[in-house]
Amino acid sequence: MILNAPLHLLIIFVALGGFLVAFYIRHKKRNNEVLVCPLESNCENVVHSRYSKLAGIPLELIGMTYYALVAIGHALFLIFPLFNQSEAVIAVMLVTVIAILFSLYLTFIQAVKLKEWCTWCLVSALFCAIIFLASLALV
Repeated sequence: MILNAPLHLLIIFVALGGFLVAFYIRHKKRNNEVLVCPLESNCENVVHSRYSKLAGIPLELIGMTYYALVAIGHALFLIFPLFNQSEAVIAVMLVTVIAILFSLYLTFIQAVKLKEWCTWCLVSALFCAIIFLASLALV
């Protein structure tokens, strides 16, 4: 499993970046501060839309949880190679597949329903895609 170390490290690094993006959104929302939106769009309309929660849970909290689980999971795979051959690998991959599908759905919502783009949401979608592709390379 040492041959997969660079991919595990990449996934951990990207997941930490994703966690920080979700944390940034959460911090700004909790403090009623305006998000910086480099795309000259209105991130506020996106992160405060009716699509910003799932079952009453803010999406940024779900994102923080996802990215933390992925980072911890891949750190465990890296540290304990035997852990790499358990149901944990399937569980982390399943969560990753769900995350990329949900991320694609949310990107569609931005484009079609909201007609607004949130830079931070798009960065998170990119991070989900990188994690998904790197995870596929591990299989």
